[in-house]
Amino acid sequence: MSRLDDVATLIAIPSVSRHESAIADVVARMLRRAPHLDVERVGDNVVARTTGLHSRRLLVAGHLDTVPGDPTPQREGDRIAGVGACDMKGSLAVMLEVAVDPAARPVEVTWVFYAREEIARVESGLRELIELRPDLVRADVALLAEPTGGGVEAGCQGSMRIGVTLRGRRAHTARPFMGVNAIHRAGAVIDRVAGYLPRVAVVDGITFTEQLQVVTVEGGVAANVVPDEARLTLNHRVAPDRDRESAWASVRRLLGDLIEEEDDVVLEDWAPPAPPSLDAPDLARLVALTRGEVRGKVGWTDVATFYENGIPAANFGAGDPTLAHHPDEAVSESELDEFADVLRRWLAE
Repeated sequence: MSRLDDVATLIAIPSVSRHESAIADVVARMLRRAPHLDVERVGDNVVARTTGLHSRRLLVAGHLDTVPGDPTPQREGDRIAGVGACDMKGSLAVMLEVAVDPAARPVEVTWVFYAREEIARVESGLRELIELRPDLVRADVALLAEPTGGGVEAGCQGSMRIGVTLRGRRAHTARPFMGVNAIHRAGAVIDRVAGYLPRVAVVDGITFTEQLQVVTVEGGVAANVVPDEARLTLNHRVAPDRDRESAWASVRRLLGDLIEEEDDVVLEDWAPPAPPSLDAPDLARLVALTRGEVRGKVGWTDVATFYENGIPAANFGAGDPTLAHHPDEAVSESELDEFADVLRRWLAE
């Protein structure tokens, strides 16, 4: 079988978040065929480790889940398409291939296949592992096999979700002067956010560009009623030179005079950013083994979870990150080959 066939096999196993049991079964079964690996399953998370005499341990992690979509793999020349193709079943297939290879290595290696990455962080399978079995995820350095287009994506941005509820006063639409239209007030907030100029931060030589977007809008009572409430959700991507408090304060300052005393602005979710951590020798070596391209991760990844737990980490995996969650999501054979080659050399040197 080719690597594309291996990816197709994984794509064909539906694994939308919270439904990873079937793919975890397959992954665990494949890993248990390798006598040099100790394999443990915690819920729908699968961890395989070598247990030799080497003092250093490298960890390679990937998530099993996908966003909703058609799990039918479609071969397109030297590419395989389908939900999760690049995010991240292409990388998972290579991880499994390299994990079961009994080649001697100068380090111990931990392979982590975890559930529920694509949904709220509180449900993360990686956090479940850290809580229930922290011994399984101890390592000196971690590589997170997110699609990175052949380069290393260092650190990651934080993600902040903010709920804004604007209040008005009901009235008949024939007499709107008797009320206050909350949806019209929401329009001013939307305009303010739409005019936001992204903040650019350089952290350890890596550039991160922050973003702020309105992502949901709700409101309305009836076709003949001036609405007395409108609800917005904002998503803010935060560079790793800021913490939750400073990012939260910046959003409050931006909204400023548009928020009145009766309104609510609530921080609903926060996933912290992580700095590049490229001063870790193993991550610097990873950069040297790739094309030498280093970018800041524009989204949030579990690099931040590893960083929180004292493990320097970086993103590197097969596929074009701009195709993640895209209807044309696909991964090519050359992308898989490149990831496999770099991963093998990184673990061997």
